[in-house]
Amino acid sequence: MKKLIIINGPNLNLLGKREPQIYGSLTFNEFFETIRSKYPLVSMEHFQSNIEGEIIDKLHEVGFTYDGIILNAAAYTHTSVGIGDAVAAIDKPVVEVHISNTYKREDFRHQSYVAAHAKGVIVGFGLQSYELALASFL
Repeated sequence: MKKLIIINGPNLNLLGKREPQIYGSLTFNEFFETIRSKYPLVSMEHFQSNIEGEIIDKLHEVGFTYDGIILNAAAYTHTSVGIGDAVAAIDKPVVEVHISNTYKREDFRHQSYVAAHAKGVIVGFGLQSYELALASFL
């Protein structure tokens, strides 16, 4: 059984409330339960923090033991050298995901400090971006 984790960054705890025209109306927990039931042979969990250091600590914790990591570092994608370095330092594959198409948004969102160290990047497919990333591990 594959063991995967989804790690979400800042403000993703507000999914379902925050800018539904961009992020949709489902909470992350509602979405997570849907994909969890859809893939019963995958051990999945998720973690969310608005704090950069907690995301780095979680990457260090799971980055040598899990089979893969799906990371939506949210705004930290574009600002955190530390999160990029943490992804580079671990030995398990990371897929970077974004709900929105970051290339259709502000210019600063076109830069990722994670992408150079990721197995791949999936952007712009709404919450389905997570499921596409999950499929890459199966």
